[in-house]
Amino acid sequence: MSSPAADGPPPGSDALAGPDWPELLAAACRGDGLAAAYQPIVDTSRGTVVGYEALARFPGFAEKNPEVWFAAARAHGKSEELESAALRTALAARATLPANCFLTLNVSPELLSTEEIRSVWRGEGNLGGLVVELTEQTPIDSYLELEPDLNQLRAAGALIAVDDAGAGYAGLRHLLALRPALIKIDRELIQDVDRDEAKRALIAMLGTFASHVDAWILAEGVERVEELDALVSLGVPLVQGYCLARPAPAWAGIDLDLAHRLASTRQVTHKRVIRDVLETATTATSAALAAEAFAGNAALQSVVLMGEHLRPVSVLDASSAGLGIVSPGMCVNLDTPISDALARAITRPQASRFEPLLVTDNAGRYTGVARMERLITALAAASD
Repeated sequence: MSSPAADGPPPGSDALAGPDWPELLAAACRGDGLAAAYQPIVDTSRGTVVGYEALARFPGFAEKNPEVWFAAARAHGKSEELESAALRTALAARATLPANCFLTLNVSPELLSTEEIRSVWRGEGNLGGLVVELTEQTPIDSYLELEPDLNQLRAAGALIAVDDAGAGYAGLRHLLALRPALIKIDRELIQDVDRDEAKRALIAMLGTFASHVDAWILAEGVERVEELDALVSLGVPLVQGYCLARPAPAWAGIDLDLAHRLASTRQVTHKRVIRDVLETATTATSAALAAEAFAGNAALQSVVLMGEHLRPVSVLDASSAGLGIVSPGMCVNLDTPISDALARAITRPQASRFEPLLVTDNAGRYTGVARMERLITALAAASD
């Protein structure tokens, strides 16, 4: 059980050669200096915590990075002992798990059939409320040998999850073979999903697949509110990450303002009006301040120039902000049909035809932007 990793050098570094690993691993495998942290998993439709992921921590040692510990265990032939100790440590708090919450536990697939790991499940008896995540420590070419253990876990009440879908071995072929109850989307797909239409399309595809095999998808590694908003707009039901809550002792909640934000967000099924594709954007009250924003953030693509009384004026890129060139942007109301907004947008001069639209409420106040990519994608989806 590892990631998110605590501070420390990455696996493969000098850390594996430095400490007296046989002695340290022997202590950790006994449970000495080993602890568990629990990161909340949140339902995007209600803004409530519905589960926790158990993560191994090593507070009793100088080396804190879990990835280094598990890499050292593999190097010294102690993987099954360390993983079983981590599982037992995490399960020690199971009796106090809040009602209607599940607990996910990371397990290396190649260790499922070992006696050390099987003994953990036998000690727990009924596994209802537990989700066993198959993590990528060693690539697995075939799950046929694991089927007996996976079937026993399911028979005892556990659910199976695939970690890091979209990366490594967790490809579509393995999703088809495993038919997991929970599909965790890799952080690489979540990062900047609000700015990347290709990532949005792939996540939507995974969501469609999950719905056809009676599974849930969970987006992990959500670090920015903009990423969270994009995932909600895609209908992703479960999210996890530093934006919501960091790993903590059992059983922490999430910020009340964030919970309210999720609970009050209208769930979109068919994107037909501008408010359904609304996004936030960086704002500035002058071109000079916009230029400073671009200078401080290389990934920033546009800044909304604001006028008096919360009225949006223009969409600036780095070049126009630096030169102080302000061309009036096109404003649309929140409830403008997407087809009408596109028809208006396409009449703009070629140089500004694909700029984001400035979105306002009924009083003309700025509420956000609508990117042309989102409008086109939403209109195409609505016509299917």
